[in-house]
Amino acid sequence: MSPTLDQLRAYAVARSLFAPTTLARALERLGFVQADPIRAPARAQDLTLRHRVRGYRAGDLERRYAALPIEEDFFVNYGFLPRATCALMHPREGMRPWPKVRRAQAEAVLAFVRERGTVHPREVHAQFGHGQARNWFGGTTNASTQLLDEMHYRGWLRVARREGGTRCYAPRAPQAPVLDAAAGLDALVDVVVAKYAPLPERSLSELVHHLRGGAPQWAGLRRAAVQRALARLPSAEVGGLQWVWPVGENPAAARHARAAESLGARLLAPFDPVVWDRRRFELLWGWAYRFEAYTPAPQRVRGYYALPLLWRDRIIGWGNVSVAEGRLQAELGYTAGRAPREAAWRGALQEELQRMGEFLGLSPA
Repeated sequence: MSPTLDQLRAYAVARSLFAPTTLARALERLGFVQADPIRAPARAQDLTLRHRVRGYRAGDLERRYAALPIEEDFFVNYGFLPRATCALMHPREGMRPWPKVRRAQAEAVLAFVRERGTVHPREVHAQFGHGQARNWFGGTTNASTQLLDEMHYRGWLRVARREGGTRCYAPRAPQAPVLDAAAGLDALVDVVVAKYAPLPERSLSELVHHLRGGAPQWAGLRRAAVQRALARLPSAEVGGLQWVWPVGENPAAARHARAAESLGARLLAPFDPVVWDRRRFELLWGWAYRFEAYTPAPQRVRGYYALPLLWRDRIIGWGNVSVAEGRLQAELGYTAGRAPREAAWRGALQEELQRMGEFLGLSPA
């Protein structure tokens, strides 16, 4: 039987918010965790992992990164992913060659990094003094940092660790190209589907389009990859749209509703896989959520870093969370204009705020 929209909603929530496990297993199961530098009250990667890793504390991913079989790299956007998945995207080919001067700079920096083993960007800046450069926001940035980012993207360097949020780089071992491009791209598509399912067909197409950033060498193969995905993955028409999900999963299974019911209240990151696809969000929850950190303050509707507020399998509002004088502050808003009247709601919300405080390392009130 084809699932109903209600079943798709419970399935979307339950499959992504799985029972908390170890950090390594959560990263493997998620397949990819999007990164964002804003802390409000913590970085997006930490806000995503806290629901899925037992005893997770803000900063654990940065602290443990070097010991995990993962990489920081670009996928459909920038974040953390298993090393084996990262390897599928390298070497990145088909990009515009560097000008001679830029390539000479990169080769000199690579030799310096090989000599040192691992470098902080300030060491490169001190050694070479590349000056300042314009960034994509229109402002200025350290030109050495910009060059290191380019070298990382092109596969010359890898992120070895972070210090206070700053990426420190090491040489990346040469990577042999994937021999079967179609199979390699299909494997990346499967990671996308496993992360964001169930997906409307148009969202699947857009996410595969975003793979151009991770695997530019396969940009011309993306349309065929979408068609293969639609042919080989289970799907059904629901609400007039075709939805896709991974092989072996059943969105109509009753266990998803039971699992979603047990979740209680959750404040989700703006880039959490449950809410990332804004098209799917509106189809499943009936209202539009927008990330407003880069929206001018007078034009914001819900706040600088509003966290979608989940209640069981419904996203019923949002919360802006901060820390003042060592105490958690939460300003909540509701799409219905008021909080749920169910007796269990208040206790569930308090439990979630307590979990948030523990995650941030705050002392109990």
